Amino acid sequence: MQGFLLSVVAFILAIGILVTIHEFGHYWVARKAGVKVLRFSVGFGKPLWKKVAGPDATEYVLAAIPLGGYVKMLDEREGNVDSSEMHRAFNRQSVWARIAIVLAGPLANLILAVFLYWLIFVVGITGVAPIVGEPEGGSPAAAAGFVEGDRITRVTDKSTPTWDTVYVAMLDSIVDSEDSISFTVQAEDGGTYQRQLAIDTTDLLSGREDIVYKLGLRRWWPEVEPVIGGLVEGGAAQAAGLMVGDRVLQSDGQTVNLWSDWVMLIRASPNKTLQLKIERNGEIIDMPLTPGVRELESGTIGFIGARETQSQELIDEKLRTVERYSPGTAVAKAFQRTGDMISVSLGMIGKLFTGEASLKNTVSGPISIAQFAGQSVSVGIDHYLNFIALVSISLGIFNLFPVPMLDGGHLLYYAVEVVTGKPVSERIQLVGQQLGLLLLAGLMTFVFYQDILRVLPS
Repeated sequence: MQGFLLSVVAFILAIGILVTIHEFGHYWVARKAGVKVLRFSVGFGKPLWKKVAGPDATEYVLAAIPLGGYVKMLDEREGNVDSSEMHRAFNRQSVWARIAIVLAGPLANLILAVFLYWLIFVVGITGVAPIVGEPEGGSPAAAAGFVEGDRITRVTDKSTPTWDTVYVAMLDSIVDSEDSISFTVQAEDGGTYQRQLAIDTTDLLSGREDIVYKLGLRRWWPEVEPVIGGLVEGGAAQAAGLMVGDRVLQSDGQTVNLWSDWVMLIRASPNKTLQLKIERNGEIIDMPLTPGVRELESGTIGFIGARETQSQELIDEKLRTVERYSPGTAVAKAFQRTGDMISVSLGMIGKLFTGEASLKNTVSGPISIAQFAGQSVSVGIDHYLNFIALVSISLGIFNLFPVPMLDGGHLLYYAVEVVTGKPVSERIQLVGQQLGLLLLAGLMTFVFYQDILRVLPS
């Protein structure tokens, strides 16, 4: 329940920030263009708070439904306008002024992303060093020559201090439809080597599996002894009688040498009773254990609510890293990261239209986004800000789609006006709004349905 509430609060806060920044972009440019702003609303529906302020008596509103917002401007198409204020009506502005006002919302989201990335890089964002574990036999990673201990320092021309940056750089190559990805690695012998990884973009973009995993790359993780370091209250391990400090020797007669062996056995045995042999204070004890069930997108796995603690010191020593730059360098890095994410997003959209990527595997709805928000804030404020930056980029790009009801739809009308020299007729705009509303309603229904499928048990 606590995790659910954290996800909801983190989601609402993130959406509130993103909507406020987006609408402020419209508001600020409209004011600079001399347009009278009647209302600035964050959220839809019943007002929870409102205040009238400023020389134009603008109404500032915080509404009940936090999934959007709007800026209402003086406009002859929406009501009578006093002759003394005609020059301040939105519809009376030049087409270039209207384009600037509409474009300002999505641009504000992209500017926010640059600022957040800059802040993250100045303060520092924690990550996992991209050290490779033993590749899966027969995989593209094995064929490319990856060996355990390789530390990935660059992917194509991009520096990769963390696994997250490796993932983004790989996605960039995948959406560019390249047939291989070039890696620079530092091996355990201190040498620097090139690894050329062959890829099949269509195969990688089908399904929801991690692309790193599908290529046979494995993230290095310390191998530790199968000793219980902690127990989840009420979990299957505690119910069976396991205690902190117990060493697992055997499971159904199979010797357990490493904690990773133990994890694999448990994951493969949901609701199956295992006969354990453990060592406790020098004494050998036999006991039964029945793992519980956990539903993942990839299927059902066993789960007992036990953890090891020996790896933490090794993780801190070898894996944990912080990506941090000076304020000046962070500016360039922030623009680069924003550009990379825009490139990947547009590339994935292109793959959707060509059929190389599936809509259900690439589009997330409010439920999934809320889960990501909760997960990121539980890791740390740096990861939560990174999440907000990524969603801000997605929101900016989405609003530029040439679909009526979105900013991009209005920009499409204004582009026609620039070419033809006259505005698109109100009748065509009305039909476009109706079609756009149907399209957006269909998309929202689809993503909600996919979200529900993700969270419901298989």
